[in-house]
Amino acid sequence: MSRLTTLRRSTSPLATDRPPRPDNRTAPTVALLTTLGILVVGQMYTVLAMLAPMADSLATTPTQATWTATAFGFAYAAGFLIAGPLSDRYGPRTVITGGLMGATVTTLAVSAAPSLTWAVTLRVLQGLTAATFAPSAFSYIAAHIALHRRGIALTCVTSGMLAAAVLMQIGAQVVAAGLGWRMVFVLSAALIALSLWPVRHILRPTAAPDSTPSLLQAFAAVPRLLRRPRLVALYLATITLMVAFVAVYTAVVVAGPPGVAGDNSALLALRASALPALVAVPLLTSVLHRLAAPVRVVLAMSVAAGAVAAGSALGGDVRFLALALLVFVAAVAAAAPAVVEIVHTMASHARGAGVALYACSMFLGASLGPQLAGALFGQGFGGILRVVAVLLVLGTLLSLPALVGRRHNR
Repeated sequence: MSRLTTLRRSTSPLATDRPPRPDNRTAPTVALLTTLGILVVGQMYTVLAMLAPMADSLATTPTQATWTATAFGFAYAAGFLIAGPLSDRYGPRTVITGGLMGATVTTLAVSAAPSLTWAVTLRVLQGLTAATFAPSAFSYIAAHIALHRRGIALTCVTSGMLAAAVLMQIGAQVVAAGLGWRMVFVLSAALIALSLWPVRHILRPTAAPDSTPSLLQAFAAVPRLLRRPRLVALYLATITLMVAFVAVYTAVVVAGPPGVAGDNSALLALRASALPALVAVPLLTSVLHRLAAPVRVVLAMSVAAGAVAAGSALGGDVRFLALALLVFVAAVAAAAPAVVEIVHTMASHARGAGVALYACSMFLGASLGPQLAGALFGQGFGGILRVVAVLLVLGTLLSLPALVGRRHNR
């Protein structure tokens, strides 16, 4: 190969897979994005720990109050389809900053909701503004984190987003018990506002590529990606995974076994029991990455299905249920970053749009989780978990085409 040919290839705008310049901000960047993942994504889950007090305050029932979670989730999922292309066009830091400013206002507004109708409406607005974070964070990692560190960065950030379901429920339960549910949103708004300073000082602007897509081109990438069957199957598998994840935690609250249901201390302990898994998975990144991302997804989905099935059979024992939840959450935490890796590869030059569709499917599933648990309430805790286990088996089957794609790409 001639020197001229080498030079042309190295400077070509199509050479998007070249590693980014060394960045000594990797550790603070990952810490910031992980923390923001907990705080921002956690707004989806805070209400699950406050269904009873919110229902009393808003003159409704806890089952009806689950719509405050579903409304946020649907808006959050839809917002990704806007945020991803915006991130491709204007850069992740700009979109994250604007979204955090909007989320501060809308989160504070939820605290003043006088009725369930207003609470649901304001949660829709909160979800739309919060949706700017996840796809922009993933795009930022792809653009600024060196390739050999990208796996641990993705694992930490996705684990933070999953940990939000546990940590923010615990925080919301504690704050609501002492200060009332409205103060949960006031404190959340304050923390989101405070995060603007580190975002501006730690995150770097993304350098414009040689050929920046127009806004119309960035949005046009979304339907093009949906014409790829293996990607669509992966998105559907993600929906089933997140339906299962949120449905299990909702079932614990609304239909939990006798040793847990109605006992705030037991609920707090059960939620906290999954935290070791969310810490362990990032620490085991180097071990997990010995397996290709498609293999990790299929294995993790299979383990998740087995853990939930076991929990449905022996969930009456709180200690066994805690162990089943630990394994289940670990499997979900291992699957999520592997899916992002596959999407990054398959979406190629439309990574912002590809990740936006992933994040959309992720929280579309999270939005449906509470409704599935509510609809199956009459089946009891074990019945809900059995349906969830079947759903995870379906998700495993949907993830299999990614393995076929891996063989074709060799």
